[in-house]
Amino acid sequence: MPLIALRQLLDSAAAGGYGVGAFNVNNMEQIQAIMEAARETQSPVIVQASRGARTYTNDRFLFHLMAAAAELYPEIPVVLHQDHGNSPETCISAIELGFTSVMMDGSLLEDGKTPADFEHNVRVTREVVDYAHARGVSVEGELGTLGGIEDGVGSGEVHLTDPDQAVEFVARTGIDALAVAIGTSHGAYKFSRPPDGEVLSMNLIEEIHSRLPDTHLVMHGSSSVPKDLVDAINEYGGEMQPTWGVPIEEIQQGIRHGVRKINVDTDLRLAMTGAIRKVLTETPDEFDPRSYLKPAREAMQGVVAERMRQFGQAWHAPELEPKPLREMQALYA
Repeated sequence: MPLIALRQLLDSAAAGGYGVGAFNVNNMEQIQAIMEAARETQSPVIVQASRGARTYTNDRFLFHLMAAAAELYPEIPVVLHQDHGNSPETCISAIELGFTSVMMDGSLLEDGKTPADFEHNVRVTREVVDYAHARGVSVEGELGTLGGIEDGVGSGEVHLTDPDQAVEFVARTGIDALAVAIGTSHGAYKFSRPPDGEVLSMNLIEEIHSRLPDTHLVMHGSSSVPKDLVDAINEYGGEMQPTWGVPIEEIQQGIRHGVRKINVDTDLRLAMTGAIRKVLTETPDEFDPRSYLKPAREAMQGVVAERMRQFGQAWHAPELEPKPLREMQALYA
């Protein structure tokens, strides 16, 4: 199955009332884990790469790994998404490489750290939308900023999304999906206690969805940081401090109010790290990378498959008839 545009997948998710996990990748084992989980659950999927991942893997390696995934799993609809593009140039390079969706994160300046003003965000996002839609590629924008810093991205400050600005932002940019800031954070250390309404503003999602019912919403920083994954790391020599992530129940509430894309990265890192630590602790004479990368891949697959079921995307892959980008191009025009 060819790679498809994000807009087609999120339109289908909206019609079916489910959310779709967007899972970050850096190497072959992670792509394999995601695709095996998608086959196991018959789920459409969003595979996304940050700027750091593109540098680490190399663009050509990454794209050919994704081309192999599309070839080996022809029954699975896949979106290849640029996560947190810091400039129009970054997004354009992803589109030219073959990505079918890009995120222009104009909430921050090009350094990926300094909060930008509203007009800057509108200008750079609109530039990317014009370029992408002319090629059938979808665009995600962001309004507001998340806490935490991950993969070099983040101001470390939380600025919640303003619903009035959200309406204006969507109208002026023409984006396909809007990432909203509701108090979530990048990284493993999101909350120092179980999050409640004081730190996680789920009511904002409901308000924005009521005012933008046809705009697909996105939750970033939405790993749940399960205690068992943290405990597995610490059991085998890790020193992670107590931390809390976004409860699955809160994500499911968001899905009921227009959230269609849910970004998950930290949970995948935790699962792989715990599995690797276990092998190297129990068999300290081991030196074959396959001996620890295989269980790491299996651990990540288990987390991805669980999220696919929890977000509701499981068993929906057969429903999608993939539209080629040239057809999406005509629809955008």
